[in-house]
Parts: sequence; structure tokens; C-alpha cells
Amino acid sequence: MTANSEKIAPEALIPKFEIERLLKQDQNGRRIAMLGSIDGQQGILMAERTAFATESLQVLKAFHAAIQRVNNLGDNDIYRWYLASSGVGTQGQDQSNASDLKLNLIWPCTAQHIKKYSDQILRMVTETPEVYRNHIRPYMQAKKEGGSLNWVYNILEGRTEQEDVIFRDPGQHGQDEGFLMLPDLNWDRKSMGSLHLLALINRRDILSLRDLSKRYLPWLRYVRKRILEETVRMYPELEEDQLKLYVHYQPTYYHFHIHVVNVMLEAGATQATGKAFGLENIISQLETMSGDENSSMADVNLAYFVGEASELWTSIFGPLKQGQKPAIGS
Repeated sequence: MTANSEKIAPEALIPKFEIERLLKQDQNGRRIAMLGSIDGQQGILMAERTAFATESLQVLKAFHAAIQRVNNLGDNDIYRWYLASSGVGTQGQDQSNASDLKLNLIWPCTAQHIKKYSDQILRMVTETPEVYRNHIRPYMQAKKEGGSLNWVYNILEGRTEQEDVIFRDPGQHGQDEGFLMLPDLNWDRKSMGSLHLLALINRRDILSLRDLSKRYLPWLRYVRKRILEETVRMYPELEEDQLKLYVHYQPTYYHFHIHVVNVMLEAGATQATGKAFGLENIISQLETMSGDENSSMADVNLAYFVGEASELWTSIFGPLKQGQKPAIGS
């Protein structure tokens, strides 16, 4: 500690800090690190927005009542997303002109949505080929046939969100091999460090990575190549080796899609082991897999986490753990 810093009260240091430049910002802009100086000596100031106050229903209602300047960014079926202002910042500063809130609205929502977004204990499960074939695949097919993919088809067929589509690939050998790309609804569409895009595949026979077989390898290599090429073309600030491509298992919806993110994007639960599977690793696994072109990702064990409130746990993995017959499948 220097002589100067010993004489200054800790509270007085913050207003004396002279900012030189931003060092780092996390994926949601909630934490920043800034380089600056105090009395000619360099220092680093890290700032983090406080967590939402949630101690009572009244506090939540007050937060909702203070929301201002709601600006819709897009909507599709029951999903809508917005930028807005919380109205008042720290120390009572007026922030009515600042879009410091990203809002996602699901309305009307289902019981499954409520379960998905509720706090719940997570469990690691191992899905064997037999469990997949007898229980998980029938579950996936039922969800697809139940209309849960209407919003995806709306985009692919040009009915909604066309202003958000940033690229369409016609496919190497026809439309079925093509795909489109659009911003993920959680990206602010400005910060390259938090870039997050989605590639939606045209074909509808691939519900998840489980449907990928060795015969799809040329197509997967083509899709990967085109995603990387077009992303750096659209965002020239980035290079191909700054991008990470992955798919989820279990995915949120059963239509094959690929996440494209900046490798600097802070890895939360959606990029964690037990949720995200790298596209390059999937391709490599298929390449080294024994057997003919029908050998597939349905032939291997997959370990991932599920919430105790999810149907996958309550109807399949929970009963299996107790030695009971699952409620879904044979």
C-alpha cells in the first residue's frame, strides 16, 4: 500500500478514479472491468450490477411498475422479446432513456414452461441407446407432433421474423440441406464479445443430435463450413477461430439447430458439460465410429443433466432410478 492510498478514505477513492478504457465485459453487461488511475497511479475498477430484489411480492410488483420505454425487438407465436428501461438507477439517477433491461415474454405459457423456468434440483442421467429408443425418442416425437415446433416452422417458411434472418443457405445439394441464421433472442445484437446466433436447419427429420449418422457427415461438414464463412463475412470484426459451434442435448425444442457464439462469451449453464456438445466433436465421433453409414449417435451413451421438475425426470429417469416402469414409451 502506498503512502497516498493510506491517507485517502476508501469511499473517496471511487470518485477519484479516472477511467482510461474498458478491459472486460461479461456476456450480459452485468460486470465490467475498467482500467484507470487515481492520483497518477493505475488501478482497475470492477463494477457489477446488484441482483434483482426479490424478497417479496410487493418488491416484484414495484419492479414491474417501474419498467419504462418498452421496445419490442421481435415476436413469434407465444414468444416475444424487448428492450426496456428500469427507470431509476443507483443513487436515484434517472435512467428513463437507458435500455438497461432485456425482457423475454412467453404468453400464453404452458405448465412445461413454468417447470422449465422454476428453480429445481438438477440430476445427471445416462441415456443408453435402449433408453433413447424405448422412451426418449417416443417422447420427442410426441412433442413434435403436439405443435411445439410451430414457431420454428413459421421462421423457416417465411411467416415470421424474416427481418431477423441474417443469412439463408440454399444447401449444397438442394433446399433440404440448407439452413438459415438469425440472432439468438438473448443477444443484444451489438456486442461482438457476446455474439450468439442460431442456425436453423431446413430439414425436419432430424429432431436432435441422436438422429445424426455417418451418412450425414458430408452435410455436417458443409454446414459447419458455411456457418463459419458467413458469420465472419457478416461480422468482419471476428475470425473463424473466435467462434464456437455447439448443439444442446437435451435441446429445448426438437428441431435440429446449431448455436454459434463468440468463444469469449461467458459460459453459463447452457454451455456447460451435460448440456452443450461441440459440433466438431460430434463430427469427429461420427468419423471414428465403427460400422456402416447407418451407425449413429443413437448408438452411444449420452450423459446430461435434467431438472427434477421436467417430464424427462418425472416420467422416465425418475421411475427408472426407482426400478419402476417409465410412463413414456414401451
